[in-house]
Amino acid sequence: MIHTRMLAKDFTLNRSETVHAVKGIDLDIHAGELVAVLGPNGAGKTTTMRMLTTLIAPTSGTAEVAGYDVVADAAKVRRRIGYVGQGNGAGHTQRARDEVYTQGLVYGLDRRAARRRAEELLEGLDLTELATRKVSDLSGGQRRRLDVAIGLVHAPSLLFLDEPSTGLDPQNRANLWQHITDMRTAYGMTIVLTTHYLDEADSVAERVIVVDHGQVIADDTPDALKARLAGDLITVTAATAEAGAQLAQLLSRLEGSREVASDGLKVSARVRNGSRSLPGLLNTARLAEAGVEAVQVDRPTLDDVFLALTGRSLRESTGTAVPTTSTNQKEAA
Repeated sequence: MIHTRMLAKDFTLNRSETVHAVKGIDLDIHAGELVAVLGPNGAGKTTTMRMLTTLIAPTSGTAEVAGYDVVADAAKVRRRIGYVGQGNGAGHTQRARDEVYTQGLVYGLDRRAARRRAEELLEGLDLTELATRKVSDLSGGQRRRLDVAIGLVHAPSLLFLDEPSTGLDPQNRANLWQHITDMRTAYGMTIVLTTHYLDEADSVAERVIVVDHGQVIADDTPDALKARLAGDLITVTAATAEAGAQLAQLLSRLEGSREVASDGLKVSARVRNGSRSLPGLLNTARLAEAGVEAVQVDRPTLDDVFLALTGRSLRESTGTAVPTTSTNQKEAA
């Protein structure tokens, strides 16, 4: 569904400064996948989305989306994709039903088909009772659902969602994603999204692509990334200081053990598979008479993955743009 090779985008700010926003990205996304693209502000993910949706042309490299080249066949790409940007796409003074209906006409549906499609999407996204309201009278969550309806009116095989739930409260975020996943099941779409909500990416995406400084630095399922790059955190509370020293040694011998640390009677380490390692650890501790008062296993998060990859937290990085000291570490979009 998406195939890119060495896709790159530069922005010339002035005669002496060029911003290398995207630096040669290779992507292969197959039909039916739900893929989340993560990265801090300035990482290049929005610029990549804009190239894939034909909003801006790449500086170099190639990209095929839904079987067509984004430069040579931009119009054909646009007819086969849906795009929900970060801002609200509907006119604030228009009625919700009219916005979806008009978008259907723009895509070439006749009036009857456009009206039928609008009613179908409004019902599927729980907007039927709000169909005659002006967009300006809708809540934030309702507007985002309307944006999704507009993006789906021509039944695209591929849907791009750029920060679809930013600014929504947790209940509205969950509600929006329930509707999106229902639509995906109904129409068999491929979905590519960007998000700053790590729990959202973890729960809905089947695959996560991490972008930093305009390059892909990781690409796998959320569970595989967490297991390989972060690992489970085992924390053991020892009965005595002597037992704590013994437990630290035992933790260091576990498969894939790293970041062994002691804090008073608490000893911790990251290991490859905490749930499998724990029974053996406790049995060895019992045989060594190293008293254990309590034990806890914490699964890693995608932020732990980003920290392992870059040395910094994605949660902190999304608050401000990535610091830059040269022309190749900025994103103009």
